[in-house]
Amino acid sequence: MAGGLVIRDAHFPGRAPIDAYGNGGFRFAEMSHVGSILCVPSGIYGWAPTQPDEIDGEALKRVIEEKDEIDVLLLGVGTIPLPANNATVRALRAAGIRFDTMTTGAAVRTFNVMVSEERRVAAGLLAVE
Repeated sequence: MAGGLVIRDAHFPGRAPIDAYGNGGFRFAEMSHVGSILCVPSGIYGWAPTQPDEIDGEALKRVIEEKDEIDVLLLGVGTIPLPANNATVRALRAAGIRFDTMTTGAAVRTFNVMVSEERRVAAGLLAVE
């Protein structure tokens, strides 16, 4: 094998409840991840946004690609429950995706309940300290 270290996008190929959040990351499926995460039907991915204003059409690309398997998207935007920015609203409405914006903690708790009920939920969760 030529080359050396191969770096891949962080990805857990499945659905799992979020066991813990804080200290800049998340714990799920007996693993931990530093940074924000995106939970969609195809799995849990590392997610680039660190602030609510960074959530835009590009950040939501995977959600939009998997929209036929999602009934609602939960956006956990940190410790202050800010409304979605205009770019986020435009991208999600154009794709026909229902969404709710809340604190990361509230989004984690709601996501876990909906996953336990086997509902078609996705979540974009910004890491918090």
